[in-house]
Amino acid sequence: MKPYAERFPRLAAQLLADVLALGWAYLVVRFASAARDLVLNLQTPLRGLADAGTAVAGAFGTAAVSAERVPFVGGQLANALRGGQAAGLSLADVGHHQYGAIASAGTGTAVVLMLVGAMPLVLGWLPLRVHYARVAREAAQCRDRDVDLLALRALSRVRVRALRQVSDEPAAAWRREDADVMGRLAALELRRLGLRAPQP
Repeated sequence: MKPYAERFPRLAAQLLADVLALGWAYLVVRFASAARDLVLNLQTPLRGLADAGTAVAGAFGTAAVSAERVPFVGGQLANALRGGQAAGLSLADVGHHQYGAIASAGTGTAVVLMLVGAMPLVLGWLPLRVHYARVAREAAQCRDRDVDLLALRALSRVRVRALRQVSDEPAAAWRREDADVMGRLAALELRRLGLRAPQP
């Protein structure tokens, strides 16, 4: 693979695009993390609810133990207090359940935001960079051993105005294997990709 050009204007543009892509990825991660933290802030009152339920259950449980010692009505009083203990435990369970649900929602929110934020990179920047690396590698391999093929690629990809500056009849010159014209056409194709011209 040849990920970067050899000539400065194209190389500078590629480096700038890569820096912008990395900056975008960093911002997406930071934004997703901030969104997750915002969702997790909703856990604060639920933590208080769970702690309150635990405290209520503990108080009623202690009271039930003490009530059992009361003569005659101790058992009934203890049972009534254990109902309050059960209500406290239920309240604590609700708090813990909702706490876990919010944790899952926060993580899911962060993952979705990162996936959405990564779409421009996955669908735009990355395919372009991979395509360039492949095409530039092929062109660099042809530069010193198959100038004819580079010239042919120039005929199909370079603007007509640029081709006419090389020769009035660039296709005809290519067909008659004019070495000078083919070398200049190959240089055009390499310049289009930001690569150095072949050695004469």
